[in-house]
Amino acid sequence: MIRRLLRYTRVVSIVGDILTIRATDVGLGDLAIVENFDGQKSMAQVVEIYKDQVSLQVFTGSKGLSTDAKVYFLGRSVQVTYSPNIVGRIFDGVGRAIDGGPRLGDDRRVEVGGPSVNPTLRIVPKNLIETKVPMIDVFNCLVESQKIPIFSIAGEPYNKLLARIGIQADAEVIVFCGLGLIFDDYHFFRSTFENEGAFAKTIMFVNQASDPIVERLLAPDLALKVAERFAVEENKRVLVLMTDMTAYADALKEIGVAMERVPSNRGYMGDLYSQLAVRYERACDYKGAGSVTLLTVTTMPGNDVTHPVPDNTGYITEGQFYLHGGMIDPFGSLSRLKQQVIGSVTREDHSQVMNTMIRFYSGAKDAEKKQQMAFDLSPMDHKLLKFGELFKSRFMSIDVALPLNDALDLCWQTMAECFEPKELLMRDHLLEKYFPKNSSPNSAS
Repeated sequence: MIRRLLRYTRVVSIVGDILTIRATDVGLGDLAIVENFDGQKSMAQVVEIYKDQVSLQVFTGSKGLSTDAKVYFLGRSVQVTYSPNIVGRIFDGVGRAIDGGPRLGDDRRVEVGGPSVNPTLRIVPKNLIETKVPMIDVFNCLVESQKIPIFSIAGEPYNKLLARIGIQADAEVIVFCGLGLIFDDYHFFRSTFENEGAFAKTIMFVNQASDPIVERLLAPDLALKVAERFAVEENKRVLVLMTDMTAYADALKEIGVAMERVPSNRGYMGDLYSQLAVRYERACDYKGAGSVTLLTVTTMPGNDVTHPVPDNTGYITEGQFYLHGGMIDPFGSLSRLKQQVIGSVTREDHSQVMNTMIRFYSGAKDAEKKQQMAFDLSPMDHKLLKFGELFKSRFMSIDVALPLNDALDLCWQTMAECFEPKELLMRDHLLEKYFPKNSSPNSAS
C-alpha cells in the first residue's frame, strides 16, 4: 500500500534514469512509486542518499518524466516471493511471474538483501556436487558451498555448459539467474530445463537485454535470497547458476556514470569488488541446514583476464573454470576446494589419476610443439600424442556426460591404451586394482 505521508514533490534533477529529490526518513534500497503529471506510475529504488538529497533509479526509465512528478515511498526494500510454490516458475528481474502460471499473491514474501550469514554458522565444505562433466568432476571438483566462475569470451558455448551442469548436477534445487539475456538465450535455457526434466526443481529469474537496467542489479539478489531461504528453512542443497556477471558489472558502471560518480579502472566504479563480493559471499554450507553453491559466467572482453571484472572476481572466488575453444581448459582451470573431497569423498585412486592424466596431457602438448617444429619424435612422444588426442575427445568436450566413477574408469582405460603400467609411475596397489588387464598400448583406440 502507498504511504501517502511519504509523498515528495521537490525534484532536484533528472539525469539519465536517475531522479533526485529532496526527502527525509528514507532508507537506502527503499522502493518508491513515481507518479508523473499525466498519471503514469513507475517503480523506483533509492540508490544513493546524500544529506537530504535522495537519488532513485527509475525502473522503466525517465523518458517523459516531468520535474512536477510526485514520489511516494513505500517504506520497505525489494521483496521476493518465497514458498515451495515458486519451484518450476519463471520470474523477471523484480520477481514478477512471467510464465503465465497461477498467482502467488498469498504466498510469503521476504525482504531481499541484508548481511551475509554469520561466520559461526558456516561449516567447512566437505561434500562433492557431481556434475557429470569429466573436466570438472575428475580434474577440478565442484564442492558444495563453493563460489566459482566460468571464465570465457563472447562466442564460447558458456551458456550450453551452464545449462548442462544445471540438468546434470546432483543438487536438490536449481536457481537460475539470467542477466541481460537475449531472447534466444532465455528460450534456450527454458527449453533445455523443460526438455531434460530439470524444470520441476528449477526456479528462473530472467532479466532480458530489453528489460530496464536496474532489474539487472536486482535479479542476483532475488535469486540468492530465494536460494538462501531454501537452504536454511528447507535444508536443501541449492545450486545457483548466473550468467553473465560482466553484464551485471556493466549495469553498475552505467548507473554510476548517470549518478556522476568518479570512475575507477576502465570506467568501473571503485566499489566493484565490494558489489561482487556481497553477492558471491552468499554461497555457504549452513550448520544444521542445507547449502548454497554459486556457479557464474564471467565473460572477459578481449580475452583479457586482467579486465576489472574477472580480475576482481578472482580475488573473491575459489578458483575458476576456464572455457577455451569450446572446451574446459585443464591448465587455466582451478578449484581451490577440490582437495576437500578428492580421496575422502571420492574414490581412492582419484588423486593419482587426476595428477597422472594432467602430467601426460602436458607432455602431449610439448610433443605437439616438437612435431610442429619438425623435430625427431621419440617412442614416448608418439604415445603422448596418441594420449593427447584421446584426452581431448573423451574428456574435454562439454558434450561428454559421465558419472565420476565411470570417468575414472575411462581414465584408466585411456592410459592403458597408450602406456605400460610402469610408465604411469603410480602406486602398485592402485595399478593392481584398477589398471585394465585386457589393454595394451598397441590396442585400437
